[in-house]
Amino acid sequence: MMRMLRAGIVAVLGAATVNAKLYHNTTTYNHTCWLDKPVLSCSKEALNLANLDTCCTETFGGLVAQTQFWDTHTGLEDKGQKLPDEHWTIHGLWPDFCNGSFTQYCDLNRQFDPKPSPRTQNGKENGTIVEPYKGPSIDTFIQDWGRTDLLEFMDTFWIAQGSPNKDFWAHEFSKHGTCYSTFDIPCYGPKYREHEEVIDFFDTALSYYRQLPTYDWLAAAGIKPSNCTRYSLSNITSALERHFGARPYIGCSGPSFKDIEEGKHTNDTGNTVLSEVWYLNHVFGRVQDGRTMPVDSPTHTRCASSEHAILYPERAPSSLREVPKKYHHVFETK
Repeated sequence: MMRMLRAGIVAVLGAATVNAKLYHNTTTYNHTCWLDKPVLSCSKEALNLANLDTCCTETFGGLVAQTQFWDTHTGLEDKGQKLPDEHWTIHGLWPDFCNGSFTQYCDLNRQFDPKPSPRTQNGKENGTIVEPYKGPSIDTFIQDWGRTDLLEFMDTFWIAQGSPNKDFWAHEFSKHGTCYSTFDIPCYGPKYREHEEVIDFFDTALSYYRQLPTYDWLAAAGIKPSNCTRYSLSNITSALERHFGARPYIGCSGPSFKDIEEGKHTNDTGNTVLSEVWYLNHVFGRVQDGRTMPVDSPTHTRCASSEHAILYPERAPSSLREVPKKYHHVFETK
């Protein structure tokens, strides 16, 4: 899995990457976005910042990636942190640049990640240090807003591996959520309440996830978790593309195909364990409004391309939790 960090963007933006807004001239006034014609992110019109309200059009991270994991365990099962049965889990909602590169930790005043990764904004030793956050955990922000419903849904479907869920959520908001123009603090107006954009980001991430039932789409094509059957990358990709409307990025881990028994007579160096999917969109207007146009992923997969090379592993029963019935109706299918 390779993503291109655009370190030069961080350097060019300078103080905008550290202070509490992405653009120095963004005010807290007059962001009545429904009065504006929705502009498609990454379009020629969206690049004309002089004539745009960046709170109403996503101009910073115009290629929006809803990303999902297929993990087989969490490492914290003994603490009740388990995976939802027959569902992929949320990784995040990422604001990539239009060419597929990205930046990160765009506002260090909203850095709530207790274990930043990477440790600098540009991912290099000479970059600005991202200091570990030591304040109240991000789940307390949700509780303070009286959003126990949101917290419960996240604890069911936004699951970390090897760390508490709340730390993972803090990482995703701090690293990615601070790099959207439409989630910038000034966009919330003069009556902004502390952490309003954090709650808005989490709500939005869940909204995108609900429309992308990866498990169901694969199962409909006869692709189900198995420790015996191997699937072809082309079939996995086409099953998801058929429903989504564009080609997603498929992520794999594990050994290369040529290094396992089934592929020892090939030169296929691609990985063989299905682990992640990224769904890419351009958006009309605000990311929060969910008006999307699916686009093909610009990132090339590192999965093995040979026939019957990909393992979609089963999860251990001890790592699973049953999804509450009240959530069965919230997933939208296409």
